[in-house]
Amino acid sequence: MQQSESFSRRLPQFPESLWRATTELPSFPRLDEDIEVDVAIVGAGIAGITTAYLLSKQGVKVAVLEAGVILNGTTGHTTAKISAQHGKIYDELLHHFGEEKAQMYYKANMDAKAFILGTVGELGIECDLRPESAYIYVEKTDDIQSLKKEFDAYIKIGIPGQWRDELPIPLKVKGAIEMPDQGQFHPLHYLKPLVDESVKNGAKIYEHTTITRLEEGGPPYTLSAYHGKAKVRCRRIVSASHFPFLDKKGLYFARLHAVRSYAVAFRPERPFPGGTYLSVGNASPKRSLRTANYNGEDLIIAGGENHKTGQSIRTHDHYEQLEKFGSEVFGIKEIPFRWSAQDLETLDKVPYIGQLTQGDEGIYVATGFYKWGMTQGTLSGMILSDLILGNDNPYAELYNPSRFKADPSVKNVIVQNADVAAHFVAGKVGLVQRKADDLKPGEGGVISHNGKRAGGYRDDQGNLFIVDTTCSHMGCEIEWNEGERSWDCPCHGSRYTYEGEVIEGPATKPLEKLEERI
Repeated sequence: MQQSESFSRRLPQFPESLWRATTELPSFPRLDEDIEVDVAIVGAGIAGITTAYLLSKQGVKVAVLEAGVILNGTTGHTTAKISAQHGKIYDELLHHFGEEKAQMYYKANMDAKAFILGTVGELGIECDLRPESAYIYVEKTDDIQSLKKEFDAYIKIGIPGQWRDELPIPLKVKGAIEMPDQGQFHPLHYLKPLVDESVKNGAKIYEHTTITRLEEGGPPYTLSAYHGKAKVRCRRIVSASHFPFLDKKGLYFARLHAVRSYAVAFRPERPFPGGTYLSVGNASPKRSLRTANYNGEDLIIAGGENHKTGQSIRTHDHYEQLEKFGSEVFGIKEIPFRWSAQDLETLDKVPYIGQLTQGDEGIYVATGFYKWGMTQGTLSGMILSDLILGNDNPYAELYNPSRFKADPSVKNVIVQNADVAAHFVAGKVGLVQRKADDLKPGEGGVISHNGKRAGGYRDDQGNLFIVDTTCSHMGCEIEWNEGERSWDCPCHGSRYTYEGEVIEGPATKPLEKLEERI
């Protein structure tokens, strides 16, 4: 069935985020000559831009190198909550890290929130910043006990919070925890002035510049761009490229897994009472709610429907489920936007922010934000700029990428790598019956081409694109994502356009093009 036929008529045909659609961002050139800087930052999302902003303020010579265009990855497709309430995490942190570090996690994210508020005031940024209470809730009786344990963790750690039996929104719940003094904003309206200030301070920004190689030796280090012979010499490197471009150093490909989630922004029939909301029960699908201003009125953003990247066959169903949820709770007049995002999770749910490995002095990483990139990405800039400038940072030890906790880390490594191996093997041996001629306009999928597994897509004009389905990162077999019209890797989360070009790493090379019929 064609995607356009199966989609609800109210859902936009193509995905587009509200944030990208309502922000006019500057464009920057591709790097096509050798340069020398103090710090090279690979990746222009919230972590990379915040790091560049803080370092350039101190007179550090910075270059930001982005494989695509700035603020177009997860940062441009977030739900943009500014919160230290990261789902049901504090009971887990308490048992895994202890009381001091669990409390430190809360303080770190509240400090990141304070940094955002302070920067908004300092630069006079208009970004629809709103203070809100944040709520996590459960709808099933079976989930009450785990939520009560989370509330007990709030009390033990000293986190301000209130137990609620009801929510301000019309959902029947079994219990909820309110965390006051949180917030929400328009992420790109906030970050665009940081980009402008960084450039004003002397930072150089390059788009369409994929860095794929760190040459031997250093410091000083030399990075090479994939598209040509342009090189960057620097004393420090920051990998803020979502999935680390140096992922084989420190085995990051085995210590992270990619998760996709979905969002629809709709005009409601019934008013929204304020607050941000997140379901945390195991018995129900995940749901996230907040509002955002669009053309002078509030839209409601409903998010959720999480799954591992490349491991959901009918991805458009996730949008339809969110539409159904929004209709039942608030009613829907119109859905101007739908989009999806990709997030990385670490083994213990705490991001990796700091030195890439113990042996790589001067090379830093920020990744694994666990769907909470607005505070964790901001915190990355705060921690990494301090490390580079030689300043102490109270949170550096907690987020140190070289930390190791035997439980649950070992178990999770085994599970993650077994899952990767299963998808690697399954993709190689599966029998494919479908042919390219079976694809209708607007349809894609795995096909048999010249007797071998391949990926085909026929666009709305009837043009056919056929690619090799072997991921260029580590050889896993990619799968078709019909909701986004992309090829996604179930092993490490790389994503490609239907023509085979890289959308998201860790892959840096495109898929091999097997045939194109125009």
